[in-house]
Amino acid sequence: MTAQREFRFGVNMVVPESRQAWIAKCRRAEAQGYDVIGVADHLGLPAPFPSIVLGAEATERVRLNTFVLNTPFYNPVLLARDVAGVDQFTDGRVELGLGAGYVRAEFEAAGIPFGTGGERVAHLENTVATLRKLFADPEYQPRPVQPGGPPLLIAGWGDRLLQLAAAYADVVAFTGAATTAEGGLRLAGAEDTIDRVEYVRKLLGDRGTDVELNILVQAVVPPSERAAALDKFGPLLPGDAPEELPTLLFGTPAEMAEQLRERRDRFGFSYITVLEPNMDSFAPVIEHLR
Repeated sequence: MTAQREFRFGVNMVVPESRQAWIAKCRRAEAQGYDVIGVADHLGLPAPFPSIVLGAEATERVRLNTFVLNTPFYNPVLLARDVAGVDQFTDGRVELGLGAGYVRAEFEAAGIPFGTGGERVAHLENTVATLRKLFADPEYQPRPVQPGGPPLLIAGWGDRLLQLAAAYADVVAFTGAATTAEGGLRLAGAEDTIDRVEYVRKLLGDRGTDVELNILVQAVVPPSERAAALDKFGPLLPGDAPEELPTLLFGTPAEMAEQLRERRDRFGFSYITVLEPNMDSFAPVIEHLR
């Protein structure tokens, strides 16, 4: 029997704040036991690369990632320069998360064509190929600290994105939700998640033991907040019992820890990311799983 991969825990920061407030919450995340501080990439949220550099300066141990870049917003060659520079300035503590983008309104606000899903995935694929090519060049400057560039996380749910992730990523991040044509999300049930995980495992082949599987948890819900959470997420829920959804956690910290152990066994999710509003409430779960 293959040994279980150790858990890693990330928190995805989504609240723009002052310099001092950013430093304080990054230090709090590190003290709470998080392994990775992530920065989302949406308009109105913190700018990813400055936030990562400041977060690294304020902390000692945690890695920092983009979770995930809205890749069609970026020219691949210019992105390579920024990624390499950030890797330098963080002493190689960066993980690079990439996605294809899904919020049409953000593309419209930025004056960037939304395109089809296939076109956005094609841009992501070209970006990955460009980064790999440039970082493999021994003459490339600025030089990333990590050989070949930072570890790559690719997030998605559909076949083409998961094919790309299986071919190139060090971490396959499952969104746990299908995107709608309007740029919304609908949470996936357990059976759909199993289907997606098994699809990726077949594609990974011999790489399977080397690649982490990540899931983004949308809500961490103590018993007292269960009813309010179900009201909030009701329109996004499939027919499954809410406790069965891999993107939601319900119960006491000990119960949530047991849910994550079961999901690691069932789905292979060992890298767990929560959203910033859940950072403090999830911290006791980390203690149970250490």
